[in-house]
Amino acid sequence: MKTIHTHAKHTEWLSADEMHFESKKWLSELEFYKEEQWFFEDLIRTYTLQIIDHDHFDESKRLIDKLTKMVEQTQTLLMAVKKHEKQLSIMVDGIDQLQEEMAYKNEHRNLTELFDELRKRYRVLKAKFFKFIKMVMKESKQNHLIDKK
Repeated sequence: MKTIHTHAKHTEWLSADEMHFESKKWLSELEFYKEEQWFFEDLIRTYTLQIIDHDHFDESKRLIDKLTKMVEQTQTLLMAVKKHEKQLSIMVDGIDQLQEEMAYKNEHRNLTELFDELRKRYRVLKAKFFKFIKMVMKESKQNHLIDKK
């Protein structure tokens, strides 16, 4: 994932508690993303025949490829945040380690940017995916009704 530096250096003023709270929030949201992504993969398996239909093949391939990348990026960021959270002790151990503390804050800022970027891209992908699956389900239902006649 590439980092886009758009945020102010707000982490310089964050306390250890605030960074801990933010990290916990990221972990919760990333775990939720994983659950959603499993749901999407289940939908793909359920509607495989309709999705790979010639009319939808190119679009479905693009969406599935993006979902696959998003699953990988979510997992990578989740592991990075977990590692970051474990290193929080640097900020609260009572020992002055200015370089390590600054490095931790820089890492927190980078994770903030990565998480915000992933969140934006995931929302866009999710909207496209739901729209696509809704169309496939609707067509499947219509075809099923036509076949019954």
